[in-house]
Amino acid sequence: MAKILSGKEVCEALNTELIRRSAALGEKGITPTLAIVRVGENPSDLSYEKGAVKQAELVGVKVVHFVLPENCPKEQLLIVIDQVNADASIHGCLMFRPLPRHLKKDQEEICNRLDPKKDVDSMTSLSNAGVYEGRSDLGFPPCTAQACMEILDYYQYDCTGRRAAILGRSLVIGRPAALMLMHRNATVTVLHTRTKNVAEHIAQAELVICAAGVLNSVTADMVRPGQTVIDVSMNWNPEKLTPKGKGGMCGDCDFAAVEPIVEAITPVPGGVGAVTTSVLMKHVILAAERAK
Repeated sequence: MAKILSGKEVCEALNTELIRRSAALGEKGITPTLAIVRVGENPSDLSYEKGAVKQAELVGVKVVHFVLPENCPKEQLLIVIDQVNADASIHGCLMFRPLPRHLKKDQEEICNRLDPKKDVDSMTSLSNAGVYEGRSDLGFPPCTAQACMEILDYYQYDCTGRRAAILGRSLVIGRPAALMLMHRNATVTVLHTRTKNVAEHIAQAELVICAAGVLNSVTADMVRPGQTVIDVSMNWNPEKLTPKGKGGMCGDCDFAAVEPIVEAITPVPGGVGAVTTSVLMKHVILAAERAK
């Protein structure tokens, strides 16, 4: 049976440190503050926002909300971002993406309007450059990709010389995670929809990060003993048995089949997702520490 890499344990360790750092800022009259900018009422955005607010309350981060209608014009959203930039009491900003369809063509301009010093979830090009160069002083890495690194750190996984395979090449998980692992001296292969022999690449890896967003895209015949699997994705599985009946969240892995084979694996839910909001708060507190 695999070792279960519980996100709860990682969160508890992170939160203990964040509460201490938040309190230290409070003694200096500084309240670390996160602005949440949301356009519309997307259910997944609302769910993440609820979790972020709960986590913020736990570690002493104040949250201010900027909620705009689904059909808001670009100019209205830019005014809000300018307001966040100008407010010295706001240390970090999370804007939910992707933006509504009518704003997608301007998403790069909108994201780069944010002050990189307040970019706690890698919205801006400068933050992406920081991930590319391995520089922590240029913005912040995406919270989900950083959550994968926090899990590896907590469970003392040494990436040096290890072969890593990442399933997915998105700008928020796959690509930044690949760069972050390279900075940790792993040898990385990024797999995507045009990759040939995906199963062969996964089998050869010692560390596998699953971020395709496709239910059961990693099966028992793809993995082998000795591997560590970080499953990032959240997919709805109508056939999953839960205490409430059928239907529940699952990752990319066929967990029941993969878990008995590999050495270690993150659960879904209760793995990477649980750590992501703690990382967001870590970034806000760090931004406040830098701004003091």
